Amino acid sequence: MLGLMASAVLGGSVAVGGYKLLEPERSTEPQSVASDPNVRYTSALRNSTYNVPEGLNFVAAASAVTPAVVHVMTEYAPKVAQNDAIRMDPFLRQFFGDDFNGYHSPQRGPQVGSGSGVIIAANGYIVTNNHVIDKADKIEVVLDDKRKYSAKLVGTDPTTDLALLKVEADNLPYVRYGNSDQVKVGEWVLAVGNPFNLNSTVTAGIISAKGRNINILSREDRMGIESFLQTDAVVNPGNSGGALVNLNGDLIGINSAIASRTGSFEGYSFAVPSSIVSKVIDDLLKYKVVQRALLGVNIREVDATLASEKQLKSLDGVYVVGLSKGSAAADAGLREGDIITEINGVKVNTSSQLQEQVARFRPGDKIKVTYVRGDDRKTTNATLRNSAGTTDIVREETAATVEYEGAKFSPLSRQEMSRLDLEGGAKISGVRGSNFRETGIGDGFIITRIDKNKVSKPQDVKRFLEAAKENQGALVEGVYPDGRKAYYPIGQAE
Repeated sequence: MLGLMASAVLGGSVAVGGYKLLEPERSTEPQSVASDPNVRYTSALRNSTYNVPEGLNFVAAASAVTPAVVHVMTEYAPKVAQNDAIRMDPFLRQFFGDDFNGYHSPQRGPQVGSGSGVIIAANGYIVTNNHVIDKADKIEVVLDDKRKYSAKLVGTDPTTDLALLKVEADNLPYVRYGNSDQVKVGEWVLAVGNPFNLNSTVTAGIISAKGRNINILSREDRMGIESFLQTDAVVNPGNSGGALVNLNGDLIGINSAIASRTGSFEGYSFAVPSSIVSKVIDDLLKYKVVQRALLGVNIREVDATLASEKQLKSLDGVYVVGLSKGSAAADAGLREGDIITEINGVKVNTSSQLQEQVARFRPGDKIKVTYVRGDDRKTTNATLRNSAGTTDIVREETAATVEYEGAKFSPLSRQEMSRLDLEGGAKISGVRGSNFRETGIGDGFIITRIDKNKVSKPQDVKRFLEAAKENQGALVEGVYPDGRKAYYPIGQAE
């Protein structure tokens, strides 16, 4: 997905703070940000200030980073096409005849894709984009020196478009995280990746802007985090997951998207900053799932129109439109109409800047929120919550089979999700001996939605159908393994 108005992409390097398993012992230089509470969960971020050498030489950074940027090759099982569903549907086959081929297409082989990745630890941990490996049945990485490895998927975070891979190897070249907070607009940077299958390509540009929101990670749950570094370094399809580094060779971002009307580079590219990358990767290593902390406010950016409407004296900060009940913000005393100006002393003037600051923390952590109410400037401490409204660390759920109303609901395999182009669901079996026998649902049916609720795992079916009993029934939506879509009304179970 490399191109904003058309597609997307992202890169990295690490001295993983508390994770000795990731790399051999070595001496490290003093870390100027080690005591910064904003990065206490991340790998140590190197001081990214530097003196540009006379003559502006890119050679040292390019030679240091290129060996640690890999080519990510993916393979996908063929998707079920409409003609396959017609030929496999007994009713349609009876209606049109066995020789029906009006929608026939040749048998398709596996689909392939490619992108980039960044080795962040000597023993084989690699950061890439989620969209580079999403639904892939097979992942391989090829190093700059042509060595090839089969890669295992450790974890993903679609809300930041990041993923972590692991290959079984040691003593690999790797890149260290730099501190994206210290990056300045106008600073020279290099993008390293594999555009158009041109391995180990290096391009140069400058930081054009920070904290950029381009609405490429918009989701139904509104949990996407966008606070991109914008550059004019040339990035094209295949650069996704590659490294954005400063002239020290420090990883300051993972290349993720381009602004394009054609699908190719037209002037600007976007990278996930290392401040977010390091937090997400640390979470995936420790918990297998990202710990998303929420402040619980609905906000609007302050502009001249809002300032005039609300008679505000300044255009600084973000305006609180509303608060979730029992949220961190509500418990901290924030109210509708307050203007949040700083998080832990860092100024926030856009929603993306606020998201980036809060995203560095985990549920249960406390942050300092500075806000303006009327003529008063106030500061309060807020204890962040998770999406369930608690301060608990979220653990990875094992998608086990669930029994409900006499039927069994099982999770989907990666192959099934890839073939049917699904993000999740629950497959039903044992219908004949269950309370679902009169609904018309057949064994093997994959439930993807119940009313307006998306079904991602078997546990969702029980939860949503129990809630629907109060409404005297629900509409179940899904697909059969042959690609046929179906809808079934389910009344209140007896």
